Amino acid sequence: MNTAVISFKNKSIPVHQYGTPAGLKRLNDKLTELEYNFEFRKKFKQILSIQLMSQVAIFQYRDGTKLYLEVS
Repeated sequence: MNTAVISFKNKSIPVHQYGTPAGLKRLNDKLTELEYNFEFRKKFKQILSIQLMSQVAIFQYRDGTKLYLEVS
């Protein structure tokens, strides 16, 4: 397991990688796609950490809920 830090809209979040390093690039590309999505940006402020599997990013929120995002 590797740990990296990703920045999005002036917020840095730890990313725990369980797959290949190319997954982090795909996650960055997906976040760039969602940059203008207001609902996603509003929810992104509540994220504590991200677990990155091979094709899925799991966003862990402060209240314990999770969001699964396909990054392939």
